[in-house]
Amino acid sequence: MSKDTGFVAEFKQFIARGNVMDMAVGVIIGGAFGKISTSLVNDIIMPAVSMLTGGIDFSSWKVVMKEAVMENGEEIAAAVSINYGTFLATILDFLIVALAVFCMIKALNTLHRKKEEAPAQPPAPPAPSKEELLLTEIRDLLKKERA
Repeated sequence: MSKDTGFVAEFKQFIARGNVMDMAVGVIIGGAFGKISTSLVNDIIMPAVSMLTGGIDFSSWKVVMKEAVMENGEEIAAAVSINYGTFLATILDFLIVALAVFCMIKALNTLHRKKEEAPAQPPAPPAPSKEELLLTEIRDLLKKERA
């Protein structure tokens, strides 16, 4: 077998970094969080907005550009429409995710600031050396003799 060179070696080095695994976990968690925020928008916020607007189904707001073609009660060609209600719901979903990420980053920054601002305790004074201890003992003995 030949040694990996060039592109393959570079790719192996890239994959071996810890950041790639962290990024993969972030993408998976982000996808799950996206489902939660979508449910929040579709199942909680939009019904409340619809109630405030007189019971109108917000997600069904659309501009029909071409009606569906029906023949004998069957739809032959689907309607062509601009679904701006769904688009508005998606924008609201994005804003909720952006707000959640902003709050998370703000909380992390606050924790980092507190950690940096915490006064570091001064290091304990070093223990006296053997020479200093011996000199202190000699001093104390000389004081005793003079007294």
